Amino acid sequence: MPKTLHVATFNIHKGFSQFNRRMVVHDLRERLRALAPDILFLQEVQGRHSGHAERHSDWPEESQHEFLAEDVWDNTAYGRNAVYALGHHGNAILTHFPIISEHNQDVTQVRFEKRGLLHCTLQLQLSGETLLCHCVCVHLSLIGRSRRKQMDALAEWIEQNVPPEAPLIIAGDFNDWRNRASGILIERLGLTDVFGGENCSPPKSFPSSLPLLRLDRIYTRGFRMKRCKVLFGAPWSSISDHAALSAHLLPQ
Repeated sequence: MPKTLHVATFNIHKGFSQFNRRMVVHDLRERLRALAPDILFLQEVQGRHSGHAERHSDWPEESQHEFLAEDVWDNTAYGRNAVYALGHHGNAILTHFPIISEHNQDVTQVRFEKRGLLHCTLQLQLSGETLLCHCVCVHLSLIGRSRRKQMDALAEWIEQNVPPEAPLIIAGDFNDWRNRASGILIERLGLTDVFGGENCSPPKSFPSSLPLLRLDRIYTRGFRMKRCKVLFGAPWSSISDHAALSAHLLPQ
């Protein structure tokens, strides 16, 4: 049984490279398998898109989260957020551990920007011990006012549905370049940014070729960080416009 918990978060841009130049879902699958996290938080996951399926002969027949997880991550959850004529997309969690429960909470603030919080309870096995860990995959609004309301909704959801002593991981694309989320999540929920601790800035993660903006985050409670890394530049910049974040955690 592993002594550390390896988690990663990645906005996969619906399986297309930056500026939608090419379809990269097969390269993406190989890159994520090489990274091999125990829990993978994904945003902009294409559940279905009939137009892409017609244009690309190698477009996966199954949903992207199922295609990425096949034969590697036994358990998956998908939260469908945006639904349109050709298909839908949302957040996903892929993991080796059993998923005890899952719920996708709608936090949409404006109708043209559908957003949700995918909350799963996982049964972890670490160093011979079993513990229940709450995992929330997040993708928040590009609009500041909407994003602040969504962060309040996230905090309220956690307060109402997660015991205060329970291990907790919140990861994803916060679109929070002004770093307003840390105040809410650190002060209100007692979380720690694994990259910066309680008082430091989150990591730069966008654009993936040379990150300038601090959009993506991993927050935890009940864990301490062993090591973490921002995965940017080649080959990561060829498969998404966001960098991936990776962290190895130890239970407290």
